[in-house]
Amino acid sequence: MDTDTVRSPAADDSAGRRREQRGWYFYDWACSVYSTTVVTVFLGPYLTTVAEAAADADGFVHPLGVPVRAGSFFAYAVSLSVVVAVLVMPLVGAAADRTGRKKPLLAAAAYTGAAATAGMFFLDGDRYLLGGLLLVVANAAQSVAMMLYNSYLPQIARPEERDAVSSRGWAFGYAAGALVLVGNLVLYTGHDSFGVSEGMAVRICLASAGLWWGAFALIPLRRLRDRRTPTREAALPGFRQLAATIRDMRRHPLTLAFLLAYLVYNDGIQTVISQASVYGSKELGLGQSTLIVAVLLVQVLAVAGALLLGRLARRYGAKRTILGSLVAWTLTLAAGYFLPAGAPEWFFVLAAGIGLVLGGSQALSRSLFSHLVPPGKEAEYFSAYEISDRGLSWLGPLLFGLTYQLTGSYRDAILSLVGFFVLGFVLLARVPVHRAIADAGNPVPQRV
Repeated sequence: MDTDTVRSPAADDSAGRRREQRGWYFYDWACSVYSTTVVTVFLGPYLTTVAEAAADADGFVHPLGVPVRAGSFFAYAVSLSVVVAVLVMPLVGAAADRTGRKKPLLAAAAYTGAAATAGMFFLDGDRYLLGGLLLVVANAAQSVAMMLYNSYLPQIARPEERDAVSSRGWAFGYAAGALVLVGNLVLYTGHDSFGVSEGMAVRICLASAGLWWGAFALIPLRRLRDRRTPTREAALPGFRQLAATIRDMRRHPLTLAFLLAYLVYNDGIQTVISQASVYGSKELGLGQSTLIVAVLLVQVLAVAGALLLGRLARRYGAKRTILGSLVAWTLTLAAGYFLPAGAPEWFFVLAAGIGLVLGGSQALSRSLFSHLVPPGKEAEYFSAYEISDRGLSWLGPLLFGLTYQLTGSYRDAILSLVGFFVLGFVLLARVPVHRAIADAGNPVPQRV
């Protein structure tokens, strides 16, 4: 893989920069199908059903001898995956910044996740432990890969381009998720005509996400360039490297303040994404076909929402636009508590509200954070950023699972997440982003 000496995005030629940007978009196209098909739609209800098949008379499974309510197993597995991510991401991020060789690390993470996802084809019967293991591996690998992918943004886009480039990346991802979900819907709803059982159809859909991920990851791996870096510091093991990164962040307290706000509200976003299908199937009694259509609606509207919020950010600034999206998240989630069971039309309305704010709030958070990262520390800082991204936050799923375990109500579990958005709004509103960008040593855009 070719390497070049460090050059700022402004020094890159325009054609080469845009070629890298187009390749960069395609990693979202590749891996977002995993988030949609696996995490959001199929694996939650299916793994919960598999766990219920293995449960005792009281509805508990016993991984490693620990009693766990079958309905909480998926949420706990998502939460566990962050432990693996916390150990691995800071180490990989520091190594990427130290060597400048991000592409080999991105390839290793992407194909580990794709292989684990493809292996979900073998999840049947009462193999809930296999499902949990594959979920932890795939989620952790995706987290590592997304950290490396996100860290390219400051290198391939000028400051004034980043909101638009980040929003287009998210739009690519949601467009791919919608496209593959159409195929999933055809296979799942017509499984009898294809001569396969419902369970087999789900397993094919899960495995197809891994194959898609692996195939389209080739495009960014071919187009993105490695860049040499003068840093020669040794990477430290796991938690020690994370602690070293946070100590470095203490020299940039406003960057750390933004990251804290992001970790809080993104915890809520990612828990909604990973647990919405469980809520729809187990609490509202909706069928799998209804859930697929709802998520398809989210994907389609998220494409428009990401581009729309990107335009709003150009007019009002990324920070104000994100704050507005958090208000919308709070109202939408509160409304979800009152959804009547067995009424898919209201679930579709909720899905539409989520779709319109989902992509934009994530894309603008990523681009805003890219301004707050000191030059040469991109992968290391994005490792801390990514810990809470893509459904890998530990507190949200844990709170969701514990609330259900204590109350037996998914409505109470979904309502428990409102606090993440309220607190995240308050924390973000207090961050002076213009001063934070200047303190990080980066040029301050005219509007941010």
